[in-house]
Amino acid sequence: MLGGRHVASVPTQARHTMTVSTPSLAELHAASGVVYATMPPTPQFQWPVLTEELDVDVWVKHENHAPTGAFKVRGGLVYMSALSRDRSVLGVVAATRGNHGQSVAFAAREHRIPVTIVVPRGNSVEKNVAMRAFGAEVIEEGEDFQESSEIAAALAERNGLHRIPSFHPLLVQGVATYAHELLSVVPLLDTVYVPIGMGSGACGAIAARDALGLRTEIVGVVSASAPARGRGGDAAHVQRDAQCRRGGWSGRVGGTDAGTRDDAWEACRSRAERRERGCESVRAGVGQRGLTAVVCMVRRVPLRTRPSATGVTENRK
Repeated sequence: MLGGRHVASVPTQARHTMTVSTPSLAELHAASGVVYATMPPTPQFQWPVLTEELDVDVWVKHENHAPTGAFKVRGGLVYMSALSRDRSVLGVVAATRGNHGQSVAFAAREHRIPVTIVVPRGNSVEKNVAMRAFGAEVIEEGEDFQESSEIAAALAERNGLHRIPSFHPLLVQGVATYAHELLSVVPLLDTVYVPIGMGSGACGAIAARDALGLRTEIVGVVSASAPARGRGGDAAHVQRDAQCRRGGWSGRVGGTDAGTRDDAWEACRSRAERRERGCESVRAGVGQRGLTAVVCMVRRVPLRTRPSATGVTENRK
């Protein structure tokens, strides 16, 4: 239970196949309580230059104001809060390219749980330094994320560690709190653009939208220079890849994280297909605008009536 409410449980050893359902409004409230015990809500602001350039009202949800500079810390806090009640856990291990590892390291430190993070060789020096600063043992091994993930799985098996996957219902429940904040403050958004990685952020946005009973369109965004989620998958998964693109995810399928990718795909697809364009993967050079670490959203409203940064409507003459 979190905040007196039942939530998804953490398995003794993180599994790679699971039944995924997006969190309810009550679960989002409970997760928010866990998150806010460590960090405050992040702000959302309108920026005049973006609004003028795009000719629509643009809001930016500033998840770069989170303790790790990214929204994923929310999922780590909720996951680790649940895991901390299992006294048999000797430590945790995870694979990452950066943000997930920072989330796990930060949250594990809050609960005094030893943490090992496996990153590919040549990983971001700055993110490695940040994870070590949060108290993690960082192991640089593997040619890419998939190899690092397999190494993390082997370490978990050999050393009796709890392996934290890149996608899990509790991670979704935690990261969904950013969208719950945003949509509670600015409920009449037409579209929310969410960067796509493994998919927890987009799943969380869909969950918050549905829990609040809104009709906001959720659009997953991948960088034009890194379109793996928009076209990935090997020849054996061509059909699945086409469906993933419609649902918002694709990428290297197989190995120890194949199940978590399928979970993300199923969770998104089950919600997205309720609407014609509930969540689609699109290529956009958002990195050129410096918005890759935050969520950008658009609202079409009359120029004279716009909500303020706190969500209170104000008239502009």
